[in-house]
Amino acid sequence: MQKFVIRGGRSLSGELRLQGSKNSALPIMAAALLCRDECVLRDCPALTDIYAAARILNFTGCKCTFSDNTAVIDPKEIVRTDIPESLMHEMRSSIIFMGAMLGRTGECVVSVPGGCELGPRPIDMHIAALEKMGVDISSEGGRIVCRIPKRKAHGAKLTLAFPSVGATENIILCAVTADGETVINNAAREPEICDLCGFLRKCGARIQGDGESRITVRGVEELHGCEYTVMPDRIAAATYLSMVAAAKGELILTNACVPETEPFLSVLEQTGCSIYTGKDKIYLRSAARLRAVRERIRTMPHPGFPTDAQAVLMAALTAAEGTSVFEENIFDCRYRHTDALVKMGADIQVLGKVAIVKGVKRLHGASVEATDLRGGAAMVAAALSAEGISEVTGISHIDRGYERIEDAVGALGGDLKRFGE
Repeated sequence: MQKFVIRGGRSLSGELRLQGSKNSALPIMAAALLCRDECVLRDCPALTDIYAAARILNFTGCKCTFSDNTAVIDPKEIVRTDIPESLMHEMRSSIIFMGAMLGRTGECVVSVPGGCELGPRPIDMHIAALEKMGVDISSEGGRIVCRIPKRKAHGAKLTLAFPSVGATENIILCAVTADGETVINNAAREPEICDLCGFLRKCGARIQGDGESRITVRGVEELHGCEYTVMPDRIAAATYLSMVAAAKGELILTNACVPETEPFLSVLEQTGCSIYTGKDKIYLRSAARLRAVRERIRTMPHPGFPTDAQAVLMAALTAAEGTSVFEENIFDCRYRHTDALVKMGADIQVLGKVAIVKGVKRLHGASVEATDLRGGAAMVAAALSAEGISEVTGISHIDRGYERIEDAVGALGGDLKRFGE
């Protein structure tokens, strides 16, 4: 089993080019199923989740290869519409293959996805919306069996109870080749939704309104392939900025999606860090000691503060001057990293969906275990700022979202080494 050994207390300085977005690349890879010829996706991050998506595509009969951050997907022949439970459990967002497979073949058999243990991720909204589009859905032995009697879905007017990213993606993927017009009210507005729609439009889809709360999709007969570059990863940006803010130093991020990262930057700037932005660059110089954030940090759907950045910012604020308050409004179990931070000397109280972080003078090294992707990244950020040596196990979670994080930290002068098989 692999682990990270981190010697903390070193300042971090340097320049990093941001990887492509995991949360964009995965639905776009699924969307390639809808096309009739080859798709070339550039700037795909080399992550275990990306490899899992490639295995699902290959299982269906697609030819998917991945090298040098480029995925080449030939979806001409689909020979399987059932995705094994073992493959579905490899990544948390695997449910997006449901909408894509229905849009291409009119049928699929999937199971509830796996991935990080962040509490239940209900797919009721996915199912209810697809049923309104003419999909017959039943459950058999833990498997979700989906079939469109006429092999083609029809448009519908849908209103989501919550602006779910996954439900919005699944509806779009099914709707782009459906008969008629589909309207999604209270749709998710995340930048990754816009990136998915950008890819689909380049393949011939007719989509309007992405980035707003009302998206309109007019179905087309078929989609063609294209070459497309995945947007930069705004959560990786938040992670590396938090690490440097915590450990002290300077960072230049290139290939950055600045407007999309603004909800995070506006909060981080309140800690006293100096932040300057350009067209595709973010510069940060850390404060001598971070200040607590006065306003409650509430995670919300975009354009609110992103839930995926909550843990890494909390790690930075553990040694800030004053008290910061977090309110987690997206996932039920997104404070699992707090026990590890407390073990490293942090003063954190969790009361339901609220976490109260009282800044301490310094953290110390400890042996901790990552239980989810962003929580694991928070442990790395805390360890880099702590005195002494830390060991982080369970790093397979971290590898799901960060390309060789040890190389990135090493390039900034940090001491983070990977050990084990």
